[in-house]
Amino acid sequence: MWKVAMSEEVGKALQSVVERMNQAAARRPKTLPAVPPRLVAVSKTKPPEMVVEAYKQGQRNFGENYVNELVDKASDPVILESCPEIKWHFIGHLQKNNVNKLLAVPNLFFVETVDSVKLADRVNSSWQRLRGASMQRLKVMVQINTSGEHSKHGLPPEETVNTVKHIVTQCSALHFSGLMTIGHYGYDLTLGPNPDFQMLLSRRQEVCNILNLPLEEVELSMGMSTDFEHAIEVGATNVRVGSIIFGNREYPNSACAKHVRSLFLILTNLNRRKVFCFV
Repeated sequence: MWKVAMSEEVGKALQSVVERMNQAAARRPKTLPAVPPRLVAVSKTKPPEMVVEAYKQGQRNFGENYVNELVDKASDPVILESCPEIKWHFIGHLQKNNVNKLLAVPNLFFVETVDSVKLADRVNSSWQRLRGASMQRLKVMVQINTSGEHSKHGLPPEETVNTVKHIVTQCSALHFSGLMTIGHYGYDLTLGPNPDFQMLLSRRQEVCNILNLPLEEVELSMGMSTDFEHAIEVGATNVRVGSIIFGNREYPNSACAKHVRSLFLILTNLNRRKVFCFV
């Protein structure tokens, strides 16, 4: 019963987010590229069973912030068996010593957080080595620190064009696909459009003008649970939404998270053995 209730809650939450995304896209100015926004369901700290439930509801793109958690989750037998078409996005800070581990992840689809030429070179060479000559190019985005906060990762905005140019011309194993930002948390929209989103829009325009790239082929990954609708309205093509789909996060060292994980495993095993519990 609890598993059924959880499935229904995830399904309702996903449906609500998708409806809100579609409504926001309809409010977008006609001057912006008519690119349907992609939902990346951020499953950080959530057990594999919750990913499977979202997958059953039609969700395919999932995001993780930490390399080790993504490695564990993407290799989980439950996900490998139940989610053959899953697409993993890495959306956290990537250190060069973790590149090989990340690129070995099954069904890795997107790395959204390339934030230096050196990291781009490492990802490029590692992808060539790990995937061989028959590989498809790896989709990457360049992360921009639009807010200028020291606590956030990303390129200074003025380095955007040169970094993108390096990826396009020097990294043959990578497919430059767009720009990504996090920006200030909790921006008050009564003050006007989010300046971090506006900054990303202007940097995309600059990149496309200088490098002669089609505007509609350069994605914008911006917007999370609290501001994804506004992000889509001003041009986001990729939004990263977690807590309003899966609930508030419980971090791995918390007793609650371990208890939830144990309950999921118990209920999954009971379901597989067709044992019925009455509480």
